[in-house]
Amino acid sequence: MTSGALGRVETELPGLPEALRRVGEVILGDPAEAARSTIITLAERAGSSPATVTRFCRAFGFSGYAELRVALATETGRAAQAGWGAGVGHEIGPDDPLDAAIEVMAAADTRLIQDTAAQLDLGIVAKVADAIVAARRVLLVGVSTSGNVATMFEGRLRRIGIPGWSAGDAHVALSDAALLGAADVAIGISHRGRTREVMEALAESGSHGATTVAVTSFARSPLAELADLVLTTASRETTFRLGGLAAVHSQLFVLDAVYVAVAQQTYEQTNEAFERTISAVESHRVERG
Repeated sequence: MTSGALGRVETELPGLPEALRRVGEVILGDPAEAARSTIITLAERAGSSPATVTRFCRAFGFSGYAELRVALATETGRAAQAGWGAGVGHEIGPDDPLDAAIEVMAAADTRLIQDTAAQLDLGIVAKVADAIVAARRVLLVGVSTSGNVATMFEGRLRRIGIPGWSAGDAHVALSDAALLGAADVAIGISHRGRTREVMEALAESGSHGATTVAVTSFARSPLAELADLVLTTASRETTFRLGGLAAVHSQLFVLDAVYVAVAQQTYEQTNEAFERTISAVESHRVERG
């Protein structure tokens, strides 16, 4: 991973061991300074050792500190050039004017999508799209807000003629998963990757030979460990928009990338499906006056 580092560090920071967490806090406190620092300087600022900094780098997929510095320099330079959320934090106070609150939201969401795009593994996206195109059926499992994302993606697949089902109830999800086979795909969606219902459904699907996919913000989560393929999302919390709610936009973005890749592979089928479905609902649209 050579980009999207800051988003991943911010998302996974609470779950890191204390020594690694201190390194992450120093980096997030001043990413540009971290990009300029030597490994010894960074270790001293974090109250740790160069070996700990190296372990931190490898935990996030970097070969060493030099590669992390390059990623940080690239990312902070790009953010400065684009002006992502300059001077805008993550907090919204009860007395803040609405325009300030909206500015915080817009900055957080803009950076969220950029972070997600930067860390997206295009090879994995392609593999997931290949599996969906070849699948007999696609099962999507999510709970609460992730369940809404699953339902939306199911609708997109069905709109272009891909047989998909979504399930948010544990019994329904497990029953559907038990009927999958090697020709099928199961996609589990969970921000933290620790939702029991989603994990159980993905494990059940995999036990019958289905290709399993995890969509999660935590690449080392239990859900990710169960999956054949993992798509990671970023999450940038603001006041009133915590955890999974903050991750919805990135979950939709990742699945949109998969959807586009599927549509590209099924171009003729997709265009025909659009024409037929548009025609089918046309009589329910009110004409403009």
